[in-house]
Amino acid sequence: MAASQRPRPLDGITVVSLEHAVAAPFCTRQLADLGARVIKVERPGNGDFARGYDQRVNGQSSHFIWINRSKESLALDVKQPAAKAALLELLKTADVLVQNLAPGATARMGLSYETLKELNPKLIVCDISGYGADGPYRDKKAYDLLIQSEAGFLSVTGTPETPSKSGISVADIAAGMYAYTNILSALLLRGKTGAGSHIDVSMLEAMGEWMGYPLYYAYDGAPPPPRTGASHASIYPYGPFQAGDGKTVMLGLQNEREWTAFCDTVLLQPDVATDTRFDSNAQRNANREALQALIVQTFAALTAAQVVERLEQAGIANARVNEMADLWEHPQLQARQRWRTVGTPQGDVPALLPPGVNSAFDYRMEAVPAVGQHNASILAELGWSAEQIASVNA
Repeated sequence: MAASQRPRPLDGITVVSLEHAVAAPFCTRQLADLGARVIKVERPGNGDFARGYDQRVNGQSSHFIWINRSKESLALDVKQPAAKAALLELLKTADVLVQNLAPGATARMGLSYETLKELNPKLIVCDISGYGADGPYRDKKAYDLLIQSEAGFLSVTGTPETPSKSGISVADIAAGMYAYTNILSALLLRGKTGAGSHIDVSMLEAMGEWMGYPLYYAYDGAPPPPRTGASHASIYPYGPFQAGDGKTVMLGLQNEREWTAFCDTVLLQPDVATDTRFDSNAQRNANREALQALIVQTFAALTAAQVVERLEQAGIANARVNEMADLWEHPQLQARQRWRTVGTPQGDVPALLPPGVNSAFDYRMEAVPAVGQHNASILAELGWSAEQIASVNA
C-alpha cells in the first residue's frame, strides 16, 4: 500500500469545533494530523479572530497558519435559525465537539452537553476554558498570560529582578494538549462502552500539572525555586555561558562524574573538582557566583566552537543558543526530513511534521482553509439544496 493510502488512526472520525485563538485549534489540528475530519465553525466574514493577529505569513496570521491546517471552514452565524439548524444536523452524526467559547456560551446557544447527549448519545464534547465549568473563577476572563500568572509560572520564570512570561502561549498549548489526549482517551472508552462523554479542560489545571516541580520544591512552606533567567534554579553549572567571541553556549551538568570530566577536559583544571566550594551540586549551587567567574574566565580565551568541542570531548550536554532563523535551517530537522509544504489561501508555506515518527501511517498535512471555504460542500452533504445553502447566515 502506498504511503499516502495507509490508514491513519482517526480516519472516519468527524470533529466539529467552535474554536478560536489557540487552545482549541491546537487540539483539533492534532486530531486532523491523525486523520480526523475537522470542521472548523467560524464567524462569517472575518472568521476566527486569530486570523487577524498579524500578517507575517504571506499576509496571514502566524498563529493561524500554525494550528489550522487540514481543516474545513464552515462559516455560520449560529444566532440565525438556518445556521443553527445546520450545526445541529452536523452534530447528530459527529464524533467529537470541541469548543473554547466564553464560559456558558454554548449552553446559552442550546448546545449544552445534556442537550447534545440527547441529540447524539455517542458524541464526545470537550469544553476548554480558563478555570473550568464550576468554582468561583468559572466566569472569570482568561487569556494565556493571565493563566501563566495565576498558575505561578511567572514566579519561577525570568530574572531575580524581573518576572517574565513564556515567549510562546504555554497555557493555551498546555490546555490544547490535555484536550487532545482526553479526546483520544474518550474515543478509546467509547469503543468499549458505545457511549460518548463530557470533557472539561481548564487552562489553570493544565498549567498546574506543568508546575508540578516548583510546587513540590516549595512543599510544606519551603522556599520556592528562585527566578534564575536561563540558568537552572537548583543545578549548577547549568545554563548559558559566554565565550571569548561573544557567542553564548548552553551547557548542563547532571552528576559528579560529569563535574569531574568538566574540570579535567573543559576547564583543564582538575583540582577544581575537589575544591570544597564545588565538590557537590549543593555546594556549586551555593557558590555559583565564584564558579561562574572561574568558568567565564576560562571560556574568555576560547571561541564558542572551541568550548563546544571541549564539551563534546568531555561528554557534557550542550546546545547552541539559536534564534528563529537558525531553527528554520536546523541541520537535524533537515536531516530527518521534518519539513513538508502545505497550502494556504495565500500560497504554499513550509510546515513541520508533528512530533513522533510512526512506521504505520503518515500524518495528514493539508491546506489551511479560507473563511467559509467549505460551506457549500459541507451543507450539500447534509442534503441541503442550493436555495437552503444560500439561506444560511442570510
